[in-house]
Formats: sequence, structure tokens, C-alpha cells
Amino acid sequence: MAAAAPPPPPTPAPSAPTGLPDSDSTPVGHPLFSRIRLATPLDVPHIQKLIHQMAIFEKLTHLFTATESELASTLFKSPPFHSFTIFLLEVSSRPFEKDSNLHSQNFTPVERIINLDHSLIDPEAETFRNGINGDAVVAGFVLFFPNYSTFLGKPGFYVEDLFVRECYRRKGLGKMLLSAVASQAVKMGYGRVEWVVLDWNVNAIKFYEEMGANVLPEWRICRITGPALDAYRDAI
Repeated sequence: MAAAAPPPPPTPAPSAPTGLPDSDSTPVGHPLFSRIRLATPLDVPHIQKLIHQMAIFEKLTHLFTATESELASTLFKSPPFHSFTIFLLEVSSRPFEKDSNLHSQNFTPVERIINLDHSLIDPEAETFRNGINGDAVVAGFVLFFPNYSTFLGKPGFYVEDLFVRECYRRKGLGKMLLSAVASQAVKMGYGRVEWVVLDWNVNAIKFYEEMGANVLPEWRICRITGPALDAYRDAI
């Protein structure tokens, strides 16, 4: 996905969204236990598979070249929230095992129970099962990093990727991921969170607008990559 667009003119602040899917602390019917935690280098194999699935969904597989080794060597060089940060979404049919290794001074995992009317079948459960954390299955992720608004005079977060696997969509989990990023931005005193969306993805556009986002059709993405970027190697 592309780099952040320049800051738009100031607009009135939207009313605050609820931020989290409908849930309860008591499992009812067919509960789906969900958790958002910071990703680690051990999660790279799952992250790489998720990115590939996202490329398929966005019809952009011709641009997908990222390998596990490339992701591992570039994503985890800085402390969380100082550079590239990934929140990993895990789900389970049972309560998560307590794991003190998932807690850090940077972020405490967020857990929710989503009560479904019917049992959920995940045809790729074994592929995305996370043996590191018990019976958890990786269901999605969001990758974001700091940017800066000169108009606000504040840093913000730019969301590079937000993806939930197909069988877990329309259950509030994407909202949970994006809300976690927005909540972190507020806690750090940041001014905004922004991202781009494909113009044909009307469901995503509606979802983002319902979360309080302003979709800015007057801005266009500019990108230099591949041979066009390599041509600048000795430009200065």
C-alpha cells in the first residue's frame, strides 16, 4: 500500500465510534475468543501468509515479492510504536492460556469474547494455528508506523495494511484491530490515524466511514518504485 497523503484541510471531528465489536465477558452460544497482541519475529511465517492472502484479495499478486527472511530482517529493528509495528489477531474456541511473555511495558494484549449464532468453520485452521500460544489461530493483522502532520504539529500513525482472513470477516474483528491502533494513538498523544483504501472496495469504504473516518477523494497517491526509483541512485 502507498505512502500517506499530505494532510487535508481541517475538518470537524466526527463523533466517537464505539470502537469494539459487540461482546460480553460471558460466553454464550458459540463464543469466539479473540486477542490482539504485539507480533514478534516468531510470527513472521504467519504474517507472510497473511500478506500473500491480502495480495490475492486486492488483485495485486503481481506486486507481491516479500519473503519471510526479508520481513524478519526489516520489521523488528525498533521498539514497538517507534517504527513498523504489527498487531496480530488471534482467535480460539476456548479461553486463551495466560502467557506473561505476551505482556510488555509497550502493550497489554486486548481480549474479547464474540458470541456467534453459529459455529465457525476455518478451513485453514491448521495452516494458521499458532503453536507458540496454545490453541490460538492467527486470523488477521494490522501493520502501522509513525508519520507526522505539519498542519497539526503532531505525529500520527499510518496504517499500511489491515487484513482479516475471509472466514472471520463481518464479525467485528477488523473494527477491533483498527480500534486498537486508534486507541494507541490517543494514548500517545498523536493527532490522527490514516490509511488508503482501494476505490472498488465499497464494503471497506462503508466500514471505515462507519468508524468515523473521512474518505478524501480529492487526494491521489504518488509512488516511485522499481526501475524508476533505481534511476535516482546517483541523482545527487
